[in-house]
Amino acid sequence: MKNGSWYIAYDLVMVILSISLMVLGVVLFLFCKKKPVESEETLPVKHCARAFSLMEIDAATDGFNHRRIVGKGRLGTVYAGVQENGEVIAVKRVHSVLVLSNAGFGFSSVLKWLSSVQHPNIVPIIGFSEAPGERIIVMEFVRMVSLDFYLHQNLTGPSLLDWNKRIRIAAGTARGLQYLHGVATPNIVHGCVKSSNILIDVNFCPRISDYGLNFLAPLEKRGLIGYVDDEYWSGREDGGASKESDVYGLGVVLLELLSGRGCEEGLLAKWALPLIKEMSFGELLDPRLVIPSDMKPLVRLAKVALACVGNSRKCRPSIDQVATILINLEMEVCI
Repeated sequence: MKNGSWYIAYDLVMVILSISLMVLGVVLFLFCKKKPVESEETLPVKHCARAFSLMEIDAATDGFNHRRIVGKGRLGTVYAGVQENGEVIAVKRVHSVLVLSNAGFGFSSVLKWLSSVQHPNIVPIIGFSEAPGERIIVMEFVRMVSLDFYLHQNLTGPSLLDWNKRIRIAAGTARGLQYLHGVATPNIVHGCVKSSNILIDVNFCPRISDYGLNFLAPLEKRGLIGYVDDEYWSGREDGGASKESDVYGLGVVLLELLSGRGCEEGLLAKWALPLIKEMSFGELLDPRLVIPSDMKPLVRLAKVALACVGNSRKCRPSIDQVATILINLEMEVCI
């Protein structure tokens, strides 16, 4: 009798335990099913560069037709391409000599990383293409021209860029660079901040291009001399492209905005810095524009340029410091 009672109690315990486990399993299932849906809704969508076939790129550019060329630079030639759906894209075909010298580098991995960048002052990378002897970068195509073109190549350009617009361009460029240096994960060093890599849209909003591509031509001096500091060429461990060299390049761009002169491989900085120190702004400022009655904003802009270009890397301001000053300056004069 005792044994019978023991078996009944055992069976009862097992039934209760089984029911409890089933209820617990149902609760866990519902909880786990619900949680990913909620988290997916709150996570930001991350863009990733699309892999284009070379046939797609060839069709979009009519076989890299020279009539589709919209720009040439130290890294490659840019074509205006049209996809099958009618969407216009910018296609940068990397110079063949650079492709051969970087044959073993993880090109697609770097482009996928760079394509995650999303900021109003940065040109998005939307895709890439790899083939023997070919490296292609596909970017969003916005009908824009470079700051270099406005300042130095187009006769009517300077008049379109009045002092207020130039301050807006300076602040917007600093914003974009600030994003690359501090918000992008991992942080991105541009490597070649210069006026030809700053595109201006129809609203005179600057957008930075060619960021993070310095790995394609780390030793190529053409188009880079004058926009990077002396430490860049030192050969030391702390040399080469860095956040500090990017800030130097931004300083040179500020000097171009102030003076209207080209970089001239470093001659601009050597000419401009003494004038800023001596407060000789009548000689410094772009003679194609009327000198404003209130010189304070331009004086501040010049002093920021001096801090960026006139100091060593250790003493140079960070992009956060530069951006803060330029954004405040923009708010004061452009509202």
